[in-house]
Amino acid sequence: MAKINVVMPQMGESIAEGTLSKWLKKVGDAVKRDEPMFEISTDKVDAEIPAPSAGVLAEILVQEGQTVAVQTVVARLETDAAAAVAPTPAAKSPPPPGSTPPDRPSARPPDRPAPAAKPAPTAATASSDRPAARPPDRPAAQAPAVVESLEERLRRKSTPLVRKMAAEHNLDITAIPGSGLAGRVTRNDVLSFLDAGGAALAAPEAAGRPAAVPSGRPAAAPDLTVGPGVRVVPGPVVEPWEGDRVEPWSRIRKLTADHMVMSLRVSAHVYSMIEVDYSRVAALRASRKAEYTERGVGLTFLAFIASAAAQTLRKHPVLNACVMGESTILRRDINIGIAVALEWGLIVPVIRRADELNLLGLARQINDLAERARAKKLSPDEVQKGTFTITNPGVFGTFVGLPILNQPQSAILAVGSIGKRPAVVAGPDGGDAIGVRTTGMLALSFDHRIVDGADADRFLADLRHALQEFPEDAV
Repeated sequence: MAKINVVMPQMGESIAEGTLSKWLKKVGDAVKRDEPMFEISTDKVDAEIPAPSAGVLAEILVQEGQTVAVQTVVARLETDAAAAVAPTPAAKSPPPPGSTPPDRPSARPPDRPAPAAKPAPTAATASSDRPAARPPDRPAAQAPAVVESLEERLRRKSTPLVRKMAAEHNLDITAIPGSGLAGRVTRNDVLSFLDAGGAALAAPEAAGRPAAVPSGRPAAAPDLTVGPGVRVVPGPVVEPWEGDRVEPWSRIRKLTADHMVMSLRVSAHVYSMIEVDYSRVAALRASRKAEYTERGVGLTFLAFIASAAAQTLRKHPVLNACVMGESTILRRDINIGIAVALEWGLIVPVIRRADELNLLGLARQINDLAERARAKKLSPDEVQKGTFTITNPGVFGTFVGLPILNQPQSAILAVGSIGKRPAVVAGPDGGDAIGVRTTGMLALSFDHRIVDGADADRFLADLRHALQEFPEDAV
């Protein structure tokens, strides 16, 4: 018997690491080729990873909850076919030095000599090479962690300059809300934090105890004013009470929290709502539902809304745009993300070039992406490059919702519950009468930095018209 390495896969060009969230096999289990061995979570997607070959799981090197760099060996298989497969991982070059932090030995293959090969540097060299290290004050920061915490991940997503600034002011970098990609703390974030009074708080001790708070101050980080009426509060110190159950956040929950807080801080959120009469859509759906079912596709109201939104976005490109510094990027492609609620969090798979698909194609993709999202079968490419998002809280009975923008997009549409309600309708004689109509609310959250209220309202009016006059030949 020979052994082959099982590595953390590269799940997308921009992904440098992954968290091994769950082992589906245990040591000694027989594994078939392409049979799922473990689940991983990345910044983009949760996925099941198949076995590269048939064999027996001989060793598990990375435990559940541990975050490691791509191409890190996570397990070894014993198999007779290993001789033909084993050279593959060795032939790959190790990840670039910048992708793996120097204080995480678990994420670096053991044969990388860079940090260990150096002799003890002089004081001047140490200050130059590792400005963020403060051995006398924060010894626990040097200790290797078996499971990477949220604090470690955020600290790693910063530059040496930022870490040096935080260390000089005795700040805990994890308490500073980051405006960079995926919550990365930037130099401006540190300066804003200091301007807002953050220097008054010392960094928490490595053991996780809150920092000492001066007498008369509440045990909480200071409010950070980021715009008129918008304040970001890192949060008070909270302790569980007797009988409480503490549930640690999953990786997807951490990423969602980071992304939502960052979005509220970055964009000027404004909301508009409009009521839609879906009676025509309901009639068209009822007449064609059986035909779609025979094709294996569920025809939902969401498919009609996505189709109408894709066509309406062509006329209102600023709703399909994003901010780049002090410029606006008007996206050519209309890539609609459909938010899918999972038992363990939320994910937004993307339908590429949705405006080029007919209703059947859209309905098929919505069904397929939702099913594969719940089964953890999505690829990283299927949750990237969205330009506009639709979320459907109405499926749970919510009348209307006001969602947070999915950065860096400029708008997100929330679909309220659709049902029969009393409405004023024109009678046969031209007079008004009370009738029963199928109605629902649509709410649009938009970034007021680039989308004016008039732009958003015109988009909603055109979207309502497209739904209320949905062409029969398009079904």
